[in-house]
Amino acid sequence: MTSGETAPSEQPGRLSGLDGIRGLAALFVVLHHCRLLSFPGFPADTGPAWASWLLYGHFAVVVFITLSGFSLAVSPARSGWRLGGLGRFARRRAWRILPPYWAALVFSLAVAWALVPQPGQGAPTAKSVVFHGLLVQDLFGSPSPNGAFWSIAIEAQLYFALPLLLLVVRRLGAAAMVAAVTVVVVAVGLLAGGVPAVGMLMRLTPQFAVLFAAGVLAAGVLRAPVRGPVRAALPWAALGAVVPVVALVAVQGPVWTVAHFFWVDLALAPAAGLLLAAVAGGRPRPLVRLLDSRPIRSLGSFSYSLYLVHAPVVVVLHHFVVAPRFEPGVTGFLVLLALAVPVSVVFARGFAALFELPFQRHRGAAALRAAVRERLSRARPVPEAPGE
Repeated sequence: MTSGETAPSEQPGRLSGLDGIRGLAALFVVLHHCRLLSFPGFPADTGPAWASWLLYGHFAVVVFITLSGFSLAVSPARSGWRLGGLGRFARRRAWRILPPYWAALVFSLAVAWALVPQPGQGAPTAKSVVFHGLLVQDLFGSPSPNGAFWSIAIEAQLYFALPLLLLVVRRLGAAAMVAAVTVVVVAVGLLAGGVPAVGMLMRLTPQFAVLFAAGVLAAGVLRAPVRGPVRAALPWAALGAVVPVVALVAVQGPVWTVAHFFWVDLALAPAAGLLLAAVAGGRPRPLVRLLDSRPIRSLGSFSYSLYLVHAPVVVVLHHFVVAPRFEPGVTGFLVLLALAVPVSVVFARGFAALFELPFQRHRGAAALRAAVRERLSRARPVPEAPGE
């Protein structure tokens, strides 16, 4: 998800463009949810043709999952595909994703209970609190307090698979690792309809394991020297891989696509991996410069927070401001966009300042406490000396 590692522009070894991809993907999800509220009937396309592309917010999650595998594999790829210790990895991942996630969960529950629940969901229950708090909401059903939380559980579960994936890479190579994961996942997809026990695995969205593995493979570009012609060909390879999938989606439409997300996501895995490998290698340069521009890079710096908190914000604005004044349609959609996008971004930036960015800058509780004490000591007024 958007919870991959980020780095400030001055940090040595920073990979230009990746924060920008996170930011634009998170923003696309915001637009997607505005589209769903404004034109009911999803997955049927009940809106204008020019807004049809906003039906496919799911594909932003495809990018997030691939980027997560890529980001988490960058350091191991540069260190012989070694993770550097399971305990250290687990602590850093928990420190990175859980504080903002739990804060967003509290916010989402408060909105759902006090103002309005998520569309199609009842008021959250005690099960909602437990299942979402433990990040197992994809396994157990309960009313969701936030329409974006489903993917956070999947990403967290993929973290447990990363050490095994890296072990396979060390033994057999990155390409063999992706092939093995793909064979297992395709087998699940083929057997799910006829074998109930296998069908239960579909709740885990298993195709995301292939996307995650493709991200790990793409990180290998940073490990091995890539010749100029090969590096220049990566963007074209990514384009060649995505065009047939986009054409298929455009021809078949959203109803078919949603029903076949499993296979469409698998088809997108090569394109997503190639795109990340190309951008990490600085190609194509115009795209990397755009992604690394200050506004887009800044958006990427708090994209995780934007993903976590935007859904309750969009629903509240639609329910209390837009829906009472406008019938479902283009006008209401444009008004919702004009309100929800800036409000979501500003709110997410403030949320990130409290619950996300401090946990990025300070990699442990002791460091965070020391930073807070230092900040408080600077803010405390200095007593005046006697006689002044």
